[in-house]
Amino acid sequence: MGIGFLLQQPFAQHALVAAALVAVSCGLIGPFVVTRGMAFAVHGTAELAFTGAAAGLLIANNPVVGALVGSVVVAGLIALFGARQRERDSAIGVILAFGMGIGVLLLGFYRGFATAATNILLGNIFGVSGDQLIVLLVIGLIVVAVMGIWYRPLLFASVDPEAAEARGVPVRRLGLLFLVVLALTVTGAAQVVGTLLVLSLAITPAAAAQRLSASPLIVAGLSIVFAVVAADAANPPARRPRNPSQHPNRPVRPPGRASPDSSGA
Repeated sequence: MGIGFLLQQPFAQHALVAAALVAVSCGLIGPFVVTRGMAFAVHGTAELAFTGAAAGLLIANNPVVGALVGSVVVAGLIALFGARQRERDSAIGVILAFGMGIGVLLLGFYRGFATAATNILLGNIFGVSGDQLIVLLVIGLIVVAVMGIWYRPLLFASVDPEAAEARGVPVRRLGLLFLVVLALTVTGAAQVVGTLLVLSLAITPAAAAQRLSASPLIVAGLSIVFAVVAADAANPPARRPRNPSQHPNRPVRPPGRASPDSSGA
């Protein structure tokens, strides 16, 4: 069973496409996350996607829609209670603790299989459906549209918010808009790679790109490239299997131990 056989399977194709879509979205917003110091916001919105998924599962049996709606609510709460940068982390911490408790409580009322909600915590890249690909594509288009239209004022507001506000830039509204885009992106990514790896895709490529260039456009391009390479190159279908995978049901014998059917056994 070679890599060509794996790439012909629908689950592998969905996994690679989903990883690429998530990587492009995270690569675009990553430089702004790093510049605005919002790493904890990424973590908070990713964890609270579980709460939205639990609510969606309980109310409408649709965890994906619940997670997306919940992410927008979380973005609004962060913008409301963490408008000042020095208050943002404490506000996110309070919202995170409260939201996770609500999520566990809601999940306790659900009598069916709750794996659809708990999968958001760890991700399930090989379980991406066609509907989830459409959701990720829509999120990616929203991110591209927002970045294309408001890139320069958002960059100005991220680098020097006081000067931007003095020049008439709507700093607070741009901050809320970015929080919504961030929440949607992180929630979509959490369904694929899980909340533990969202931080890696949303922050690490951008941080590495900023080490290599000071140009915002070059940083954005490098961030996308690094994120796509990391997401797809680390995807198991993109890697050539080892020789033992030709016999996937045969256990690999540890070195130095005789096989059970050997003459000395």
